Amino acid sequence: MKIKGYRRENGKVGIRNRLIVLPTSVCASETAVRIAEHIEEAVALPHQHGCCQIGADHEQTVNTLVGLGKNPNVGAVLVIGLGCEGAEPGDIAERIAETGKTVAKITIQECGGTLKAIEKGTRIVRDLANDLVLMEKEEVDLSEITLAIECGGTDATSGIAANPAVGGVSDKLIKLGGTAMLSETTELIGAEHILAERAINEKVREKLLNIVERTEKRAMSLGVDIRGGQPTPGNITGGVTTIEEKSLGCIYKAGTADISGVLEYGEVPSRKGFYVMDTPGQDIESITGMLAGGAQIVIFTTGRGTPTGSPLAPVIKVTGNSNTYTNMIDNIDINAGKIIEEGLTIEDLSEEIFNFMLEVCNGRKTKAELLGHKEFGIYKLAPTF
Repeated sequence: MKIKGYRRENGKVGIRNRLIVLPTSVCASETAVRIAEHIEEAVALPHQHGCCQIGADHEQTVNTLVGLGKNPNVGAVLVIGLGCEGAEPGDIAERIAETGKTVAKITIQECGGTLKAIEKGTRIVRDLANDLVLMEKEEVDLSEITLAIECGGTDATSGIAANPAVGGVSDKLIKLGGTAMLSETTELIGAEHILAERAINEKVREKLLNIVERTEKRAMSLGVDIRGGQPTPGNITGGVTTIEEKSLGCIYKAGTADISGVLEYGEVPSRKGFYVMDTPGQDIESITGMLAGGAQIVIFTTGRGTPTGSPLAPVIKVTGNSNTYTNMIDNIDINAGKIIEEGLTIEDLSEEIFNFMLEVCNGRKTKAELLGHKEFGIYKLAPTF
């Protein structure tokens, strides 16, 4: 099956052609935002990290920034640093440039302050934008797509309608040679043993069980029970009573495919297939991890409703609750509540979502894109020092 996409120098395919201004630390984030404001095609990725982090926490932030720059939906990058942060701008720019895409780098200190950095950065971004305009789409195979699957604001309809329908989309994409990934380790707790039975080998099975155990231990190390935050108050109001019940509904998004591997946060799959990525249950940080892992498109199920979008990838919203669809019609793309209200089958809705996904891959904008939603956040492993 064919779609139209941007073929990158390293062979990857983007369905969008983003120009990002990537700050390497919180100290450069405001300057990055001001540069992007001057050029319509540019988008900044402001964050609060990049300095005074150590060990695995520092490495994860750096790897995430690099992964975001390498995402196939990104056509060009301006890396901007303060000049003395732990996340070194030159290193990040060099690693992104390995893809063959155009990458520029400036630091505020070398430029002589904020105003001079904004002026220099704006001129660079203007030139990059002119180059991106000249890039043309070409026919590519749908197997080039990596789908990120997310849920947020779960209610009782999510596990009945929206999640199973999205699981069907994942299965179809994988049968056509594509890749999909499930996230949110906290939302596997209590159902991990069911998902683990689909692992392609014992190593993958053990890693899946280990990331769940690791998440539970991390919560216990803080002296709290994870059930204090999962299910959330909104989940409970929506009819989800226990973390196990939430997890049993969540894993329907995984469809029926074998699990090819378990990924660390922001890790890129080594081959095609279905994967589980170790991310937090916080929606925005979870999506960021999958984008750093190379996903070009996101399907996001929501029972209660959420406006969340992304600066790098289109986010398709699906709800299993017809009332939520009506109430938040400005934000929700597809109503899977028709399974409950109108007697449509899960297969019917899977086909509808799949066809909508094809349209989005070919350029149709999701409601989150049309409304300019660009929520962004990076997951931290440890306190800042």
